[in-house]
Amino acid sequence: MPQRRVITDRSQEPRQRFAEELRRLREASGLSLRALGERLGWDASLFGKMENGETLGSPEVVQALDTHYGTPGLLLALWELAAGDHTQFRERYRRYMALEAEAVSLWHFAVSVLPGLLQTPGYAREMLAAGGLEGKELEQQVDARMGRRELLVGKGAPPFRTILSEAVLRTPLRDGAEWRGQLEYVAEVAERPNVTVHVLLQSAGLHGLVSADMWYLLLPAGRTVAYTENGYRGELIEDSGPVVSLQKAYDAVRDLALSPAESRKFILRMLEEVTCDPST
Repeated sequence: MPQRRVITDRSQEPRQRFAEELRRLREASGLSLRALGERLGWDASLFGKMENGETLGSPEVVQALDTHYGTPGLLLALWELAAGDHTQFRERYRRYMALEAEAVSLWHFAVSVLPGLLQTPGYAREMLAAGGLEGKELEQQVDARMGRRELLVGKGAPPFRTILSEAVLRTPLRDGAEWRGQLEYVAEVAERPNVTVHVLLQSAGLHGLVSADMWYLLLPAGRTVAYTENGYRGELIEDSGPVVSLQKAYDAVRDLALSPAESRKFILRMLEEVTCDPST
């Protein structure tokens, strides 16, 4: 296939192109981020993060920007391309990411690290760097992971349930302030109506999901697939027999976990223990 002809000097990556267009339109209008926020009724920091590629924002925000700039449908179309761009993920995740994007419900179990849907940029960067990524590839994967969080935002966001083992919440980042921000973000997301967070205490003992993180996706046709992942590889499981067995194991683990209300109290208690000193 012939290479795509580049006519402008703008990025060919959907996520970065979206951010560039947001910045270009605002600068052309002569507005500061603060003025834009005041005019549209959203915090200026949100628009700053969107222009830096840290977040895509919700469809409602993008539609408001389209109306403000007089670009009906343009920014929303760029947003959809950015949100659906699976090429930003490493090859082994792309099939899973395509299924995740169409799932009508998600369940998750974390044995060692927080799921990408709940990670802050600082957490994602430190974790990915510990896995050997650096430079441009590291930043690209952090950006891609932050884009995944948009799945849980806005009208029509699917229900998401996660069970976090206590070890996940007992393994801090090197930077105390970043870790505190991460715990605050988990507590904040747990209050959304479509998100349910459980904590599985270490005292619960051994169970059927001790060896790997697990994802379960309910797809539109009623079919459920599972994805198991450890630090070295991931495996998408689509055969109904193994998926049913893994679902039973998940249900058993959920019965051992704290209730959502008790889990939120546990996370808030952990926040009280965290200092903001670097290297804590």
